[in-house]
Amino acid sequence: MTKISGRQPWLHDRTIAVCGNATALSVADGSMGATGTGLLVDDRLVLSELRLRLAGEEPAVIQSGATGAVAAIWSCARNLGDSGPDPTVEVHRRREVVGGGMRERIRLISRAADPVLVDVEITLGGTGAELAVVKGGHPQGPVLPISIEGPALRWIDDRHETTVRTVPVAEVAVGADGLARLTWPVELSTSVPVDLVVEIDARRVSASAFDADAGTGLVDWSGIEALAVDRRIGALVSTSLRDLQALLLTDPLAPSDVFAGAGTPWYLTLFGRDSLWAARLMLPFDLALAGGTLRTLARRQGHTNDPVTAEEPGKILHEVRRAPYVDKTSGMVLPPVYYGTVDATALWAIVLHDAWRQGLDTGEVRALLPNLQAAMGWLQQAADNELGLLRYIDRSGSGLANQGWKDSGDSMRRRDGSIAPAPIALVEAQAYAVEAAYGAAAIYEAFGVPGADAVRAWGVDLAGRINERYWVEDDRGSYLAMAIDGDGRPVDGVGSNMGHVLGTGVLDEGQARLVVDRLLAPDLLGEFGIGTLSRTNPAYNPIGYHTGSVWTHDTAIALLGMVREGQSRAASQVARGLVAVTVPLNYRAPELFAGESVAGLPAPYPASCRPQAWSAASAAAIVAGVLGLAVDVPGRRVSLRPMSPPPFGPMRVTGLRFGATSFGVEIDAEGETSVTGLPVDVAVDIS
Repeated sequence: MTKISGRQPWLHDRTIAVCGNATALSVADGSMGATGTGLLVDDRLVLSELRLRLAGEEPAVIQSGATGAVAAIWSCARNLGDSGPDPTVEVHRRREVVGGGMRERIRLISRAADPVLVDVEITLGGTGAELAVVKGGHPQGPVLPISIEGPALRWIDDRHETTVRTVPVAEVAVGADGLARLTWPVELSTSVPVDLVVEIDARRVSASAFDADAGTGLVDWSGIEALAVDRRIGALVSTSLRDLQALLLTDPLAPSDVFAGAGTPWYLTLFGRDSLWAARLMLPFDLALAGGTLRTLARRQGHTNDPVTAEEPGKILHEVRRAPYVDKTSGMVLPPVYYGTVDATALWAIVLHDAWRQGLDTGEVRALLPNLQAAMGWLQQAADNELGLLRYIDRSGSGLANQGWKDSGDSMRRRDGSIAPAPIALVEAQAYAVEAAYGAAAIYEAFGVPGADAVRAWGVDLAGRINERYWVEDDRGSYLAMAIDGDGRPVDGVGSNMGHVLGTGVLDEGQARLVVDRLLAPDLLGEFGIGTLSRTNPAYNPIGYHTGSVWTHDTAIALLGMVREGQSRAASQVARGLVAVTVPLNYRAPELFAGESVAGLPAPYPASCRPQAWSAASAAAIVAGVLGLAVDVPGRRVSLRPMSPPPFGPMRVTGLRFGATSFGVEIDAEGETSVTGLPVDVAVDIS
């Protein structure tokens, strides 16, 4: 029997709030101290213990939840107040995460007939453990020494000085266990609230490789709204915007540029693929995020060849960490700046093209033209091999074995369930490259850059190779394989990868129909979304990371592809599932969830990040898909092909972008569509 040395903490029952570089995780009652709880700042566990007691007993939770930067917990102190079955002393906690810390207000309200005298106590402390230690479920080490400095408490790790202050000032002491104790003697009169406030601030005392700060205030999404007869879509959009805004970070090299951290708590930093997809999915409503993401990645575009970091000239990075990431369980070691991704470079070019179409300032686009040329150069060089395909293999021996979005080591499965050998040429990576080539050619022509015909021809040739090499067949018919493996064989396990090929310009109408039909088959499409691997595959696992689970963004990307291919009826079915999955989750879209439901409810993938950038941004994709929206600012045109019938009933959407102009779209009960707010010279095509 193999003994597991560390277990990744499960998050599905945690209450999570985030703001930029800080994340607060607790159990439902607000306590920290269990595995996978605490306050993480810059990937360090600055606060590992936080417990509230009234008269020596922890209050009993009634309800808790979180959206964006705020968590709310409602509890009752059942050991206080009137006797009888009904609790009479309420405890309301409002926890707000801010960049570098958090502020918690504890409001006590008594409904008891007589005054209640109670000692309120909070115990707290921090270990300063690194993120990889926390994620791996390994021992965090002892609590850091705590000093009492007047009314404040302080402790220091390698990166931060953490300070705790209270209002009103609490009595402070440090126990034999090394934890600090804050105590307030409180008298509660009937229905008169008493507030106690704890403020925790983690100030950097040393620099890291990537000191990104919160970027929440650099975007204004207050005008974005989606209202429909089916109110779920509006709730999903508003919740998702709060979550995504809370994940925003700024580039340390240019603090006015904002991007989305991939997800919390494990990936709260710049990820090429994730940050780009979040920006792309949000383009119907926002350009600042796309511009900031493009520039942040362009500043770190590869310049040299380095097998350890996987850097190559023109390549867009995979991730930037604040320190080397060492996974003690798997042996994976990633440097702070790591380029091990096969698809981020093409996605960067695609986002630049789409942002230009959406109205990104021409000066911003022009400044990135050298980066676009370098990116296209990398794509062509990477595909210059005997297959003529982009492929990857980890040459360092300590990096990612798989370097597409399904980056777990066991994700590439043949139909018989076996793991395909490297090097791997993913179907979606080829399709992204085709779309990037077509987009780059359009930009080259618009900006007078030579080489448009050549790069377009390269994309056409690559599209031909996809159609020559990736089509396979089973008893359901033809479909696209996940990849070509190191033996030159198609990785013919049926998976969701083919959904990313839709809308890229690779497929003709008949081929697109084949792909859509395969995605909607019952072995892939479940009640709430498209599975990563067919239920008929021997390797299928409904809670396998990429071997049967359902990813929100993955399904949303397929939805958009269906719309672009004119398959709106199929997309409508998918859209309804994506909205339905969020309802029992308080409209917080999960990173991923299990491929099987329980009693009609989505079952969680227990280690799923919440919130997660491309999942939150998928709400914007659903709205854009329902509208069938396409914006072309250079061409002065907006196209709308709404789903019919509208899957959520009559709908009104505001805050859509046509460059600097905000506009709205309304679909009435008869399906009639109207547009308001566009400049008079913009042609509107509704069909």
